[in-house]
Amino acid sequence: MRDLGYLAQDISILHRSYYKDTAQAFRGLGLNPTAACILLAVHDSPRINQRRISDYLAIDKGLTTREVARLESSGYVRRVPGRGKSVLLEPTDAGENAVGTVRRIRRDWWSERFDETGVTERSELMSGIERIVRSLTGRLEPEATQSAAQEHKSHRDTNRTGT
Repeated sequence: MRDLGYLAQDISILHRSYYKDTAQAFRGLGLNPTAACILLAVHDSPRINQRRISDYLAIDKGLTTREVARLESSGYVRRVPGRGKSVLLEPTDAGENAVGTVRRIRRDWWSERFDETGVTERSELMSGIERIVRSLTGRLEPEATQSAAQEHKSHRDTNRTGT
């Protein structure tokens, strides 16, 4: 069996290949692959904040800030007031309209890799990778849902420990 350490290298190769191969298609929308991922995160979890996007996508906060500014100036997302001083993001109509194309570009790239190799969506590898990513980044949820989930967990933990 091959050393598991190579898995990270292999995943990095997939990541770089995906970005390189899809860059031109995303450029047609005025996006790059990172901005496309952020747009999908905002679509999938409206009223999410930048910090949560950075955590979920495991990207630098500065990169998130730059890409959100680019998405905002392109008319794909807008900032909305959250609780207190927080600022949340939601897709604009243009952003909502671009999501289908972004998903198609992503799906087509992966479908080609799957077709070439015979790997299927039912592969144990798929569910294993999804579990690992979920353990590292958690689920993508709007801020309000996250806060409620954290409060519920805190309350549950307090009841369990009796403190």
